[in-house]
Amino acid sequence: MLFVRPSKLSDLDQIERMARSTGPILHSLPPDRARLQQLVTQSINSLAEDVEFPGEESYLFVLEDSDTGKLYGTAGLLAMAGFSEPFYVFRNEVVVHASRELQVNHRVHALALSHEMTGRTRLTGFHVDAAALQHGVQPAHLLSRARMLFAAQHRERFAHDIFSVLPGVADEAGRSPFWEGVGYKFFKRDFREMELESGGRSRTFIAEMMPVDPLYVPLLDEEAQRVMGEPHIGARLNYQCHIAEGLEPDHFVDIFDAGPVLTSALDMCNSVRFSRRRPAVRGEACADGVPYLVSNTQAADAFRAVLVTLSAVLPAQLTLPQAAADVLEIADGDEVRCAPLQPEGATA
Repeated sequence: MLFVRPSKLSDLDQIERMARSTGPILHSLPPDRARLQQLVTQSINSLAEDVEFPGEESYLFVLEDSDTGKLYGTAGLLAMAGFSEPFYVFRNEVVVHASRELQVNHRVHALALSHEMTGRTRLTGFHVDAAALQHGVQPAHLLSRARMLFAAQHRERFAHDIFSVLPGVADEAGRSPFWEGVGYKFFKRDFREMELESGGRSRTFIAEMMPVDPLYVPLLDEEAQRVMGEPHIGARLNYQCHIAEGLEPDHFVDIFDAGPVLTSALDMCNSVRFSRRRPAVRGEACADGVPYLVSNTQAADAFRAVLVTLSAVLPAQLTLPQAAADVLEIADGDEVRCAPLQPEGATA
């Protein structure tokens, strides 16, 4: 059975394998063992802290097969983006140029450097192996959305608003049309190098090197304009998971590759908004029902989440299959938190 749990240092070899696999560059999951070890250590330390309000904590979760111990994915949460430095994105704006004398009134699309994402909780580090998707996309939704159940259970650890920056369009060689048309002209360095160097979009060199004045989009080459707000082909599943969660594209794009920025109020995300706590007992699996995300309510470092078929109308007490209860490490009568995979298909 596939389940989600917090990462630990013994996972490092498998996490490094996934970080080095093919796909879009993820600055939040860098193919560098020392930085990956730092991410896992930060997650372990964050889980051990008694948190009353969000700060510089970060959490990294993994998708594991309970039968084999093999890991099939990672997904993270950053409690507060830009805790020590502003978190930069481009904001889509419209600049009006008008002249009464010439009878001219033009609205021009422009990009302005913004740090409006600073202070919001950020979804990071999503990666799922193709092997986990052989029987459908549900493992990806479990991995992506289990961290939202963690946020619902430990609400005090996270901000009121949440966002995610998805990788933008790049070719197999890692060439980004938007970076070539914008960033390279200021940094004179390759996209892949800068993507890994940036570490989280909160480096001071971004503010030092990027233009202060708005960038007029019509002055960019057509290829750079065309990819603005479009996710990398390898990030489309992640995009679908975010949409299913309730996040939406906003007026922002990534400053490096113009990938989409999706946002939502955390309490309006489906896994938070529709989650319910119920006592649970072990029993037979539900033969006719709908898929639910189910997590335990134990201490943060003991968090576990699985995908289970339950009745569309939740009873006062849930019956969980033996395997699911074992993975969640619960005893009869313990409470679990559950949320429908498709909220419109279930009622509480």
